[in-house]
Amino acid sequence: MSDPLPVWFAVQAELLGHEEELDSQSRSCFDCYDDATLFELFHLTRACVEFVADIVRGRMKKFLLSSLSLDAMIMTTLNFYARGSHSTALKKRFDLKTDCDDVVFTVSEVVAAMSDQFISFPQTRRAKIDMAHMVEDFCGIPDVLGLLAPAHFKITQGPLDLHFNSLGYASVVCQMICDLDGNILSVEQCCAGGTREQDLWGTSIRGREIEEELYGQYWVIGGDGYDLSKRVLTPVAEPQDEAQRNFNVAHAKIHAAAQSTLRSLKWRFRCLTQLGFEQHKLTNIIKACCVLHNIAKKFSVPLPLGEDQFEDPQPRNPRSDSAGICPDVLRARQELIDYHFSVIPCQEELE
Repeated sequence: MSDPLPVWFAVQAELLGHEEELDSQSRSCFDCYDDATLFELFHLTRACVEFVADIVRGRMKKFLLSSLSLDAMIMTTLNFYARGSHSTALKKRFDLKTDCDDVVFTVSEVVAAMSDQFISFPQTRRAKIDMAHMVEDFCGIPDVLGLLAPAHFKITQGPLDLHFNSLGYASVVCQMICDLDGNILSVEQCCAGGTREQDLWGTSIRGREIEEELYGQYWVIGGDGYDLSKRVLTPVAEPQDEAQRNFNVAHAKIHAAAQSTLRSLKWRFRCLTQLGFEQHKLTNIIKACCVLHNIAKKFSVPLPLGEDQFEDPQPRNPRSDSAGICPDVLRARQELIDYHFSVIPCQEELE
């Protein structure tokens, strides 16, 4: 992630300091599975699963359900995240004869509560500079702090038409910001799928902070569902010259990286491709999967096979003109384009 998180080192140090306890408790629940089976069940490697189980176990004692052990609750939930349903083998192992939704909601509440520790927006000067340099090296756009990635999650039809998005299916949408490496830096809100991206941004805490330049004079990259603003950099709707076209190509390249992050998130955690409809509980499931996504990135866990064939078209609400956009921000974008994307003629052309 963009900032070094003390929690990674603190938790790992604590785990190393209690190695004997971990060997006898947390790791034993996975010993009956080989590595390939673990990955099939959870879409995570053994080291990653054990890390997750260890940090969740210590936070869950007050949530213990009388009929299930902590290990059973954790494993059942991780399996649901990965597969979108509950494994017959796990249900048989833990003698789960009834619906497991309450277990998933309980564990999700605990994991989602750790989002402040594992979902980190760049805070230090060094982290912000490193992020900006990485993006500029990748596509040529300077001073970018993150990529806006509004994510739609399909749900059972809601009671209001507002849940239907531009692609015609019912969804909830969360505003996410990610980095070029695919880490999730921010996740906020869980609104009806018909909510415009600009409305998500305008009502979000992170959006207000960025627009007020609490993180400095950096851009975030937004698609054509957003309004160009002081700190949101959008493509040119109708490019008039080669410099603007070059800029749009660079913008599309970096915007595609945000879409790739969403595809990876949903491919690893298949539950996100079809959720139910209890909006306050869905928020916890989505946040929990984002936490686990970042942990999986930290452990360099590969994606399940087939991700390159997985399609996840996102609903769009494009802006076709610049009506109502402040002239100052239009001028700022054009200055960026002129400075970084104008074609400099070669010496032969000048002669």
